[in-house]
Amino acid sequence: MVAATLAGAVAAAVLAAGGLGGGGATSHEVLAEGRFAPPTAFIPSPAVTYDMRLVPAASWILVRQHGDERGTTVTLRVRGLKPGHAYGVHVHRKPCGARPEASGGHYQHRVDPVQPSKDPAYLNPRNEVWLDFTAKADGTGSARAHHRWGFRPGEAASVVLHREQGGAGDRLACFTVPFEPR
Repeated sequence: MVAATLAGAVAAAVLAAGGLGGGGATSHEVLAEGRFAPPTAFIPSPAVTYDMRLVPAASWILVRQHGDERGTTVTLRVRGLKPGHAYGVHVHRKPCGARPEASGGHYQHRVDPVQPSKDPAYLNPRNEVWLDFTAKADGTGSARAHHRWGFRPGEAASVVLHREQGGAGDRLACFTVPFEPR
């Protein structure tokens, strides 16, 4: 697991710096992967599961962010989750922690002045990054979201898996991701 985490960190650093081929002044890419572990795990993980029935320990997550002059695309891939479950997934404002609420609220392009946000004018897939998916029979899943806007510096820090699709629901797991601003 340490080797996979280190490899993920190296890949994220290389891609964020413009990739192996140099250039890339007008685009950036972040690639992060991890294996979920409970918050009490002896070796901490950037991927934390709060519900091991729906997000088992050792299940895998990969998040890719690509940003350029056309906007930001976030892609999610997972393995080892509960088959058939419909997960809600959103980018959150803070890194993961031992408690599910540590990751703060959803990242919003236009921030709702009333928090926690419940107003559909702000709480929607056009103003937030929603990566909802239903796990296939083999426990895999994927999703992609594209927006013409980019993240503000220091305001997008994790991906949270929720119990249900749509606006929110109980937080099942969290993955800290070094998102880049545009």
